[in-house]
Amino acid sequence: MKPKHIAVVLDGNRRYAKKHLLGTLQGHDMGAETVENLIEWASDLNVEILTLYALSIENLSRSKPELEHLFNLFEKWFTKLKNDRRIKEKGIQIKFVGNIRLLPQKLQNLCKEIEEDTKDNENLRMNFCMAYGGKQELIEAFKKVKENNEEITEDNIFKNLWLQEEPELIIRTGDRTRTSNFLPWQSTYSEWIFLKKLWPEFTKQDLIESIEKFETTERNFGK
Repeated sequence: MKPKHIAVVLDGNRRYAKKHLLGTLQGHDMGAETVENLIEWASDLNVEILTLYALSIENLSRSKPELEHLFNLFEKWFTKLKNDRRIKEKGIQIKFVGNIRLLPQKLQNLCKEIEEDTKDNENLRMNFCMAYGGKQELIEAFKKVKENNEEITEDNIFKNLWLQEEPELIIRTGDRTRTSNFLPWQSTYSEWIFLKKLWPEFTKQDLIESIEKFETTERNFGK
């Protein structure tokens, strides 16, 4: 069965730049271009939910110049996305998942505007995980359960998570076989596919082959 919800860990931008003798920041620019292509591919393949690990909480400890470039890139790219007629034509709903308050105010405002503008679109939901960390998400969920004087149950924890959806398939590029604090609760029974390709090298064929591999996997959920 084809996965309805695919998540992607976008890893390898800086190593791609080094590999091609480019400036580190250029790797991020090229990674953004691949994300733009991915939106088209996912829509063409009738993916229902696409969740992208775009910026982790740990990433926020990078150097000031790199962070400034990343924030400027996000602002520029999300502004372009906001004004892209294809978003409405293809019915793409965009949401931002994570501790968005850690982002610059201008970027926060832009994220909220995009969510509001696309809230009625229903064909493809795109979740951008920004300032996201799985451990931090769980801490916040437990705090909310406690504040609401609720019993600690799976259902009560799940409904207080930043992302209340579970991907069937998670793809990680960059030749790394670790989960990097990404969706620890939601990915309990996700199928992980680790690719050697760096993120800017990712193609539509890689996406198709990952989906095909998922379709041949027997999923018994421990039974």
